[in-house]
Amino acid sequence: MYQRTVQSCRQLVERIHYRVVKELNGVEIRLYPQIVIARVDGYGDGGFNLLFRFITGENKQNAKVTMTAPVISGKIPMTAPVISTEGSLAFVMPESYTMGTTPEPTDNRVKIAETPARAVAALRFSGRWNREVFAARSRELLAELQKAGVKSRGEVFSMRYNSPFSLWFMRRNEVAVEVELEG
Repeated sequence: MYQRTVQSCRQLVERIHYRVVKELNGVEIRLYPQIVIARVDGYGDGGFNLLFRFITGENKQNAKVTMTAPVISGKIPMTAPVISTEGSLAFVMPESYTMGTTPEPTDNRVKIAETPARAVAALRFSGRWNREVFAARSRELLAELQKAGVKSRGEVFSMRYNSPFSLWFMRRNEVAVEVELEG
């Protein structure tokens, strides 16, 4: 289910494997498997440090968790009745982790949750990520979906694949939204 990719710092990073089922003028419609995430709400990008401490051993098992890609931010849909705010940030747990085997956070701001298998439309772009770029790319994504007659569900979120130390022009970013598939 997951792929491995080399980051700019030469470390091997696990990445969620998805299957592209349709392409629409730069937008990919993808099928993602069920995944487990560690999430922080209400801290925006400031939640990165909380999540980083969690995966580097600040958890009840003192376990180190391998870094994965992408890092997801925005309103992150959950299966549990959890309210997530616009400032959510999440790390995807490695494929080998389940809800039962993911280390338990010691910081109550870090939440472990599952996202169901789902269809997602994603628009990839390189360069720096900021609110203005996110807004413009989100409009582009939603316009392309509307033009193709694809219905979206929920809010647009972002997925970032590279370390902050990657050169800006080599960074992989995406805006994405859950979509309804026909039939």
